[in-house]
This record gives sequence, C-alpha cells and structure tokens, in this order.
Amino acid sequence: MARWQPHASERLVVAALELFEERGYENTTVIQIAERAGLTKSTFFRHFPDKREVLFGGGAVSGLLVEGIDAAPAGAGPLEAVAHALEVIGAEVFTSDRREFGARRSAAIAANPELREREALKGLRVTASMTDALKRRGVPDLAARVAAELGALAWKIAYERWTDAANGDTFGELARRTLAEVRAAGAVC
Repeated sequence: MARWQPHASERLVVAALELFEERGYENTTVIQIAERAGLTKSTFFRHFPDKREVLFGGGAVSGLLVEGIDAAPAGAGPLEAVAHALEVIGAEVFTSDRREFGARRSAAIAANPELREREALKGLRVTASMTDALKRRGVPDLAARVAAELGALAWKIAYERWTDAANGDTFGELARRTLAEVRAAGAVC
C-alpha cells in the first residue's frame, strides 16, 4: 500500500488490531504496525502517542458525546440528554459496518491488562466529559454525575450487546433501551 494513500489513521488501527490478534499486544511493535499499514513510524506517531492509544481513538468519542448532550432538546432531562448523546455516537461511530471490528477490538482489549487499564481510563474521561456537559446545561452537580455514570454504564452494556454478532439492533436502539433498563434497575435497589 503506497504511503500517499488516504486514511492513514484508520489503516494504522486496522493494522494494529490484526497484529494484536496474530502476535499479541506485547509482541507487536509500532514499527510493525506502521509497516503493516504501509506507513512509517513517524506517521504512526503523528496520529497516536503510543501503541496503547491506537485502539482508543483519542478524544473523538468524548467529543461526540459532549456534542450530543449539547444538542439535546432544551427541555430534555439529564438522562434524556445522555440518551441523545448515545444515539449520536451510535449514528457516527458504532455503525453496522463497524460491528465486527468492535467485537474484535473488545477481544484484543480483554486479552491484555494494559489495554484493559487504558479502556478503564477512557471510561473515566468519557464520564467526566458527560458530567461537565450536563453541568453546562444547568444540571446540578450530583444529578449530572449520576446521569453521566448511568450513561457510561448503559454505554458499556449496550456496546457489549451491540458487538454480539447475533444482535441486529443498532447501537442507538440498544443504548436507549439499556439506559431505560439501568434506570429501572436503579429504582429497584
């Protein structure tokens, strides 16, 4: 693949996932990822700070969640604003053509403690971003934190369900339904 071809970032992600599956995360180098993608090591580092970050997309998802909360209807409550944001990332990121990749990505992360740690840290950043976005909408601090935590939990469960090949629902449908289930479970506790 020629170096001038577009979509370097996506090519690096695909190459990394393939190599993580073939060799394991620990046995894969940045140089190998770049070579598999038909790029250079310096191109890799223009897109990602390290090989751990290659499967995590920087802050793109957090940004979309914040935009989704900001774009929720003015009268939407905190959980409705979070649901709106989850639908936005479903439409923008978790599309049906990415379902198989999502399942493969999840398996690669589950197989490595360092990647699981990065995933957990990403989850904390996402929750903090949603909390801040809700507070900017005028939601009181505690309510914003609770809604963001419930949204993060719903997102995690919906993502697990979405990556199941037997599930044909869109991520947005799953996220909204899961958020309602999480909310109902919280009322029972």
